Amino acid sequence: MELFSDQSGDEGLPGHERCLAMIAVMTMTTMVVFDGSMVNIALPQIARALEVSAGSVVWVSNGYLLSVSMTLAIFAALAARIGFRLLFTFGLSLFTLASVGCALSSSLEMLIIMRILQGIGGAATLSIGPAILRSIFPNRLLGRVLGLNALLIATSTAIAPVIGGTLLSAMGWQWLFAINIPLGIIAVILALRTIPGKSTSVRDPFDIPGAILSAIALGGLIMAADTFSRPNIEETPSNTLAITTFYGIATISAGLAFIWRQRRTAYPLLPLNIFASSRFSLAALTSLASFISQGITFVALPFLFQSVYGYSAFTSALLFTPWPIGIILAAPHAGRLADRYSPAIISTVGLCIFAIGLALLAQLPDHPQSWDIGIRSLICGIGFGCFQSPNNREMLSNVSRENSGYASGVLAIMRTFGQCLGAAAVGVILSVYLRPESQLLKGTMLEGQAVRLSLWVATIATILAISFSFSRVWNARNQPLKK
Repeated sequence: MELFSDQSGDEGLPGHERCLAMIAVMTMTTMVVFDGSMVNIALPQIARALEVSAGSVVWVSNGYLLSVSMTLAIFAALAARIGFRLLFTFGLSLFTLASVGCALSSSLEMLIIMRILQGIGGAATLSIGPAILRSIFPNRLLGRVLGLNALLIATSTAIAPVIGGTLLSAMGWQWLFAINIPLGIIAVILALRTIPGKSTSVRDPFDIPGAILSAIALGGLIMAADTFSRPNIEETPSNTLAITTFYGIATISAGLAFIWRQRRTAYPLLPLNIFASSRFSLAALTSLASFISQGITFVALPFLFQSVYGYSAFTSALLFTPWPIGIILAAPHAGRLADRYSPAIISTVGLCIFAIGLALLAQLPDHPQSWDIGIRSLICGIGFGCFQSPNNREMLSNVSRENSGYASGVLAIMRTFGQCLGAAAVGVILSVYLRPESQLLKGTMLEGQAVRLSLWVATIATILAISFSFSRVWNARNQPLKK
């Protein structure tokens, strides 16, 4: 296979070691994707088993997301100081051990604590996963391996609900966590054997104030988004606004203080000079806008399928399947093309296809056929598959190799932020349409209008992403791609 064949002048690991290291990284990626997809569908069963309310069990999901978001930037900075191998194996080991704790949890409090630890372990690996792939593969193969990684994520996303439903019905929710244990052990062994260790002797002091400010800013944004995306029916609109305002002020204040700190400290947590490359910055903005679109769509469509069209949860999951199938079909080819042609052009074409698919979903009739929904979702998946791996290649290739850990962290932050902002946008739209004083129409009619408006907002966000992406095509003439 070409990915593991050596050529003279290749950077990274030899072919055999490259293969094993890639398996370690992608095993962890599979674990994280499975965990996120399967745990959410198990929340009702967990609530019944632990005899807690639905509002409380949400923190099984929220605790994980919050700990991931608050530590992504911190771990990206630590990678330059302790090396990829130590950080990756630490995160992988913590994630696996916390999975054991989750499987053995007998109370909601213990389960939430274990999920927070899982999130910390997941952040340690997610923040540097793409950077590790860049360090072990030569630049001539970077697009292909990123396309393969996108293929793996899409495949895992497609089959996770089926596996999760099977485990839930046959063995119980604890096995959703126990399945991580053998995978984690295998990945740790491979990581210790093959992933490169510390290549430089960075002894700069760690930016503790910057780490605290980044955690407050990122965590505050997640909490503000959660206030909208998971509204508490016991809260009044004024209370919700007050809570969101508090988190918003904390996020903005900490974010501005973080930027001020990074510009003035000699040893920043996140060196802002990586944004001096306009192609890197534009790729980051493109990623943020596109994941806002994806976040909106992934939250809005379940409401459309179940509340408006009346499909069951299982059928709704099947209706989602064409989306990851589209990514599976497109991502490997897009990654391969990005190694030969301009990633910016390929990303832009993919986003245009994605925007067309979103517009088609927004125009679904009142009583569509399943195949009609599937075709429109498939177009979205093909477009997103064409966009994602070339755009990730553009981000990683426009920073130096020693800064690839920071670039990988920025990539993970843009993805997390985008999805949370997208979910918050849907929450705002639903709360406006479904407030009591708006109940002049039937509930399903209002929900249908809210979902369609959400999909149009997603389309607009994708058009914004297209504008960011297309501007790189012109910029590329004056700034050649770094090797």
